[in-house]
Amino acid sequence: MSLPLSACLPYPLFNRMLWATTLVLACWLLPRAALAQGDIGAPATAAARPGTAAPADGVPLMLNQRRIVSFRATLLGDSPAERAVMAQAALEDALTRGGPGVVSRVSAGEAVRFQLDGSTLFYLVGDDIAGPRGNAMLEAASRKVEARLAVAVHEAHEAADPRRLAVATALSALATLLAYGVWRLLRMARRAARQRLDTRLQALQQQPAGGSVLQAYAGHAQSGARWALNALTWLSLVLLADVWITFVLRQYAYSRPWGERSTAWLFDLAERFALGIAGALPGLLTAALIFLIARLLARANGAFMQRVESGELQVSWLDKDIAAPTRRLSNFVIGLFALAVAYPYLPGADSESFKGVTVLAGLMLSLGASGVVGQAMSGLSLMYARVLRVGEYVRIGEVEGTVSTVGLFATKVHTGMGEEVSLPSSVVFGQPIRNFSRLVQDGQFVLHTSVTIGYATPWRLVQAMLLEAARRTPGLADDPPPYVVQTALSDFYVEYRLCAQANRSAPRRRAEALGRLMGNIQDVFNENGVQIMSPHYRSDPAEPQVVPPDQWSPDLAVQRHDNPRP
Repeated sequence: MSLPLSACLPYPLFNRMLWATTLVLACWLLPRAALAQGDIGAPATAAARPGTAAPADGVPLMLNQRRIVSFRATLLGDSPAERAVMAQAALEDALTRGGPGVVSRVSAGEAVRFQLDGSTLFYLVGDDIAGPRGNAMLEAASRKVEARLAVAVHEAHEAADPRRLAVATALSALATLLAYGVWRLLRMARRAARQRLDTRLQALQQQPAGGSVLQAYAGHAQSGARWALNALTWLSLVLLADVWITFVLRQYAYSRPWGERSTAWLFDLAERFALGIAGALPGLLTAALIFLIARLLARANGAFMQRVESGELQVSWLDKDIAAPTRRLSNFVIGLFALAVAYPYLPGADSESFKGVTVLAGLMLSLGASGVVGQAMSGLSLMYARVLRVGEYVRIGEVEGTVSTVGLFATKVHTGMGEEVSLPSSVVFGQPIRNFSRLVQDGQFVLHTSVTIGYATPWRLVQAMLLEAARRTPGLADDPPPYVVQTALSDFYVEYRLCAQANRSAPRRRAEALGRLMGNIQDVFNENGVQIMSPHYRSDPAEPQVVPPDQWSPDLAVQRHDNPRP
């Protein structure tokens, strides 16, 4: 596999070779392009052929990439195109004779005659001047034509002068070396500035916390400073390249018009950019005022909704549980309305490209956000239906725990096992929800468990044992008191369910409180010699499956080994 040249050579050497190649091409191709026009620089061909209709801006007469004059009128039966062809031939003939290149103009009645070294080139009449007052402007226009013709003739003679070409090549080479040196200096300055900036920001980051605002955002400031430094460096390189190219092009007669247009293009671009910014300022100020008003409305709405959410303010049409989603939704509507009102004042809002981009963005959003919109609608439905509240103990499908967050896209539940489960809003919306806290007060929750006991045990004894286990469990409320119900009479056993409520002294996690209750149920049943037949009963064992009280806390025997482990 072949490698590129840049991979085989050191980077500085590759840059020097690239700049040397550019210098050779600039110094070799430009003089040859100038000499290729003829011994003294051949004029350009007329833009139209004889007998064709003149364009709106006339038929031009060109010399050395310069427009000398445009013919628009028919003179003595000659059309503008024919006049351009005759003037072209006369100009070529006068330049071929090799005179001193003296340009003159002579008034001939209502026309002006232009001459080169005494030879007539063409006539200019009032109808050739664009505008309603062509005859009145003939004198001023003829002076401009004479000046352009003199410059073009001088450049034609210059293009054939070997001494002038050698001087131009030497100046171009010197400008190239100078531009290369400035380019190296810019790179060195950029590297030094970046190192100094990184050193200062890294030292600022290593200082103890609690300093200035710049220390908190030192990383972002470093990225922004690097971006600004790179942008400034590239802007300087672009200006340097424009100055170098303009200088080299202006050294040769053939390419000098291009160099002049390059400079004019740069200034024209800067002028249009400045005028565009100035023209966009009123619209930007109007849009900023609209967004400022929207921001104030959003802050006022947020303050009102936060008072409702905290319970400080009570209104009949808004519940504190839905104040938070209502605040977010109303602020979104305010922002969307502000964007719609400020849109016509944004720069470029009337352009076709801006409209096309907005339509494309809307189409992509509508196609790609269908799932997101569905999740958001499910979340809004859960919020406004008030199915869940933060702090309630619920069971959603197979997940059981305390609700910590009811969001637009997900609901978060803290289980009693040290987990946080995030459930998408669409999943929560499509599942049955069992709420253990909705029918109780003051943050309580319901506890219930079931046991299966054989028919040989009196059901009144089972109920008494379950109630005793509830009485022993700390944190269970006395009001309302626990109760027991028989939920099934199966083939081999009876199913009993104990229901109770936890009071404020109960553990915050329902799983922990339920575990204590089940432990007390086992203790009471063991004390009374009643075996629990859950989950399935098959036959009566030879001995009752109970644990005597003297074995509830057995001592653990630890066996010591004198021999070391192999």
